[in-house]
Amino acid sequence: MSEREAPARPEQRRRGTAHATLDAVAREARVSLATASRVLNGTARVREDLSQRVRTAAGLLGYTPNAHAQALAGADGNRTVGVICHDVSDPYFAAIASGVMRAAAERNLLVMLASAFREPAREIRYVSLLRAQRARAILLIGSGFQDRAWERAMDAELEPYVGAGGRVAVVSRHRSLRVDTVQPENRAGAAALARTLVGLGHRTFAVLTGPPGLTTVADRLGGFREGLAESGIPLGRVVAGAFTRDGGYAAARQLLSAGAPLPTCVFAVTDVMAVGALAALREAGLRVPEDVSLAGFDDIPLVRELTPPLTTVALPLTAMGESVIALALREPTGTGRSRVLRIEGDVVLRGSTGAPPSG
Repeated sequence: MSEREAPARPEQRRRGTAHATLDAVAREARVSLATASRVLNGTARVREDLSQRVRTAAGLLGYTPNAHAQALAGADGNRTVGVICHDVSDPYFAAIASGVMRAAAERNLLVMLASAFREPAREIRYVSLLRAQRARAILLIGSGFQDRAWERAMDAELEPYVGAGGRVAVVSRHRSLRVDTVQPENRAGAAALARTLVGLGHRTFAVLTGPPGLTTVADRLGGFREGLAESGIPLGRVVAGAFTRDGGYAAARQLLSAGAPLPTCVFAVTDVMAVGALAALREAGLRVPEDVSLAGFDDIPLVRELTPPLTTVALPLTAMGESVIALALREPTGTGRSRVLRIEGDVVLRGSTGAPPSG
């Protein structure tokens, strides 16, 4: 038997593990997170051999799911709110987190903040850890993943947490989770931006997008395409990159190296990507907006200080953070229906866009 196959003795496991997460139990039992949660929380029937593997793994690791439910019965005494975002170093998430923290301070609540770096499995592990910490509420900030396995696993974590009295609210996850949501109107905002850019005279476009599995990317790209289609204009080239400054830079470099005629306007689906794209355009000797216009989305504070300042779709990011924690701490509706607070974006024209170059 290999070392991987040989289980450690129960007393060794318990001594070496301060807290066993549901994710650890699932990996030990070689089952999905959803299956492990169903067995340990009794939310659905599971095949007997799988149930036995999960219960054995839970015993080996000292996993105690009932402690969470017991603590939440007295949740009024718990002053901790857990916030999981994609990357707090991104100004978009930092602005929303600042709103959460401001509103939490007014309520004498402590915020635990974690970055999942757009890794679905890491995000689920963090939710499991916050459950173990008996957080009063869990806030998920950022785009959901277009991944049915992730959705099932996250539902398996959140369902027993909410059933035991925990509160959950999210930002930008309208299709993924059945919880209260602060939903920026990404699709409508991108469509409005496209119409505005067409109104400036642009007819050729390229889009720099993030990872295609994120719902925010799908909504903003889809909305921009729809806005152009209203005037009979095709979308043009789409280049995917990371949702970062470096991702925007690399995507813009790829666009420039294609050898095709340069579009008159480039739309980056986030301001952070647009910052990187601006650097790449300048390195190539292009002037913005004289040679090519550039637009983003979000209105993070940095873009107002760029030269030229960035045209974008402005979202009230700090207010969104204040709203999501307020939504989480409201009394449940009692109907079982999720509440959705829709946030409209406003197109803000700045110096990075202008009329297309003549000729």
